[in-house]
Amino acid sequence: MKQATVLQYEAFTDVPKMGNPAGVVLDGDGYSEEDMQRIAHKAGYNETSFLCKSAAADVKIRYFTPGHEMNLCGHATVASLYALIEKGRLQANQRYTIETKAGILPVEASERDGRVYITLEQASPQFLPFTGDKEKLAASLGITAADFHDQLPIVYGSTGIWTLIVPLKTLEASQNMVPDNKQFPDILQDLPKASVHPFSIETVHPESDLHGRHFSSPFSGTTEDPVTGTASGVMGAYMRKYGGSDAGTLTIEQGQEIGKDGKVEINIGEENGKIKIKMTGTAVYAESIDLQLP
Repeated sequence: MKQATVLQYEAFTDVPKMGNPAGVVLDGDGYSEEDMQRIAHKAGYNETSFLCKSAAADVKIRYFTPGHEMNLCGHATVASLYALIEKGRLQANQRYTIETKAGILPVEASERDGRVYITLEQASPQFLPFTGDKEKLAASLGITAADFHDQLPIVYGSTGIWTLIVPLKTLEASQNMVPDNKQFPDILQDLPKASVHPFSIETVHPESDLHGRHFSSPFSGTTEDPVTGTASGVMGAYMRKYGGSDAGTLTIEQGQEIGKDGKVEINIGEENGKIKIKMTGTAVYAESIDLQLP
């Protein structure tokens, strides 16, 4: 009988249990794709990452929700690189590349105030219009269409994973949301497997620029992602494209409604007329679990 050790790291925080937990399996090459899916299902985290050897990059990372494989996951990337540095397999203050199903992406590990921070350059931002019913979308979130922002559009966005970006008028609307994820595929007819990412410009912490929540696709086997890296990244690109923001860096808070308190730093730049997004966060080890596989 096979055994798997899954390390739990909390991303986007330095306080255990306050960020976004990710499972990390250091010896991913020892498991088949079917094994990986079973491990992710049994572990139960929003994402579990499997670290493998790569012929094209410094490390290959495969990301699994309890229900299916993902192309990319921001918080699991932060957790994975942090774990590799903590275990001595990589070093801080270095640049690396990771092979993912979203492409080969550059990452940087840097020390700041005695902690290691991981910076991931995300894929080029893409946007698509939302053609669904706004009333049904609001109902699926437990709010009304009057809670949607009057001046900002609802659109699909991706810097590696597609999500529906839903701007809200107020922080209160975010706090009042009770999602019914099962309704999402029928409403998101253009991209039925996309997640839903509402946000407000009003924040809990005065030093934050945006407040987000992230509701998973029902196909993923989870309901809400406490603190999201890729969705925060595409939200930064959204604010540059649609919100008129010229900020070079945005601090995005998330998780406060569900007892978390994570923060993601998003750097927004431009190169050859294209928006470039970098996501930065730290992590902390929480615990490990041993799983038995049939």
